[in-house]
Amino acid sequence: MKRLFLQTSPLPLRTAVFFAVFLLLTAALFCLNLFVGSADISFGEAFRVFLGRSGGTTAASILLKIRLPRTIAALLLGGALALSGYLLQTFFHNPIAGPFVLGVSSGAKLTVALVMILVISSLHTVSSVVMILAAFAGSMLSLGLVLAVSQKVQRMSMLVVCGVMIGYICSAATDFIVTFADNSEIVNLHNWSRGTFSGTSMDNVKVMTVVVLLGSVGTFLLAKPIGAYRLGESYASNLGVNVRRLRMLLILLSGLLSACVTAFAGPVSFVGIAVPHIVRTVFRTSKPMVLIPACFLGGGIFCMLCDMIARTVFAPTELSISTVTAIFGAPVVIAAMLGRKRGDGHA
Repeated sequence: MKRLFLQTSPLPLRTAVFFAVFLLLTAALFCLNLFVGSADISFGEAFRVFLGRSGGTTAASILLKIRLPRTIAALLLGGALALSGYLLQTFFHNPIAGPFVLGVSSGAKLTVALVMILVISSLHTVSSVVMILAAFAGSMLSLGLVLAVSQKVQRMSMLVVCGVMIGYICSAATDFIVTFADNSEIVNLHNWSRGTFSGTSMDNVKVMTVVVLLGSVGTFLLAKPIGAYRLGESYASNLGVNVRRLRMLLILLSGLLSACVTAFAGPVSFVGIAVPHIVRTVFRTSKPMVLIPACFLGGGIFCMLCDMIARTVFAPTELSISTVTAIFGAPVVIAAMLGRKRGDGHA
């Protein structure tokens, strides 16, 4: 596998230009999410807050305790979700595979809800690490079921359908648990179960930063083996790739990234499918060395945009993040499915 990491080539001009555009969009949306909201805060006042000249004011509390951690969460978790989708699409060789469609997010949601009910009922609090571990266990359980189904079906479309059914079962179980919960804190899980970045604290941001960076760096280090794997398992094996270990790492990294998203924001729909498809279309390449960082930036851009829309369009009423991501992401998924169908027809 070592020789795969020795092959490097300069970025084409088109790729460099679009990376620059993605970085500018990331910076612009990050600033907009900080400055735009239901509470009117002028740019001058916001800058004074970040320079430390307006500490203790209402504007400082809104910016530093609500908007800043929420915006960072949208950036990090959006990138994590897009990378998770890319890894699943690589593993299954299917452009419409993703954590939400295959039931991975729903499985994570179920286990997090169960753990929160058990822990909150006795200890009245639950740590971020416990939530991530619970979500990871649920992700692995759902992926295990999907992998078991994949051994029985020949058509990838049937695999996706089975994944959707697994997701519905997990979601139904979660709704049942939340509906009959007595504790008022547990009943509030309903908002989390619909997907939201609200309520994120800086302590949450510290934990998710560590987890997402570890998962993202691990994914990037697999860029060369993934490039070989895309061309076939036999081809990858001939280049020295341990295919079995690579497939295991793809599943583990995808589960870790999607688990982190579900633990902090609940299930967020369509990002893991739509963003990789958009990135492939924009960059016109299938090289993992390009697609992995581009997917992370694209996921962050997509989620920051959707979160800003969710909290501002009908302010002070806030939409769930999944409502907005579905509006923008579902058409992209439909386009990907139609494109795949046309490709199959011409084959």
